[in-house]
Amino acid sequence: MLTLTDNARIAVQDLATQANLPDGGGLRIAAADGTPGDFDLALVTEAPATDEVIELDGTHVYVEPVASTSLADLSLDADASGSTTSFTLAPRQD
Repeated sequence: MLTLTDNARIAVQDLATQANLPDGGGLRIAAADGTPGDFDLALVTEAPATDEVIELDGTHVYVEPVASTSLADLSLDADASGSTTSFTLAPRQD
């Protein structure tokens, strides 16, 4: 299962707060159409029941089933600098 760094958790929380998402809202990661290995990220108020749910200290990240398989051994990190937030994926450091 995809894991989150503290930086990613805080970044998703901040983005959800700025977007005034409800308590169940969060970041959704889905496989990009037509581009293997690329992912689309979106803030959502809720996710489909089929999505994998990662909840950490009130932060929600939803991963659609196709992306979930690709991201199973990775960790999501974030770099929030200025007005932008960049997300990166890296091998998990268990």
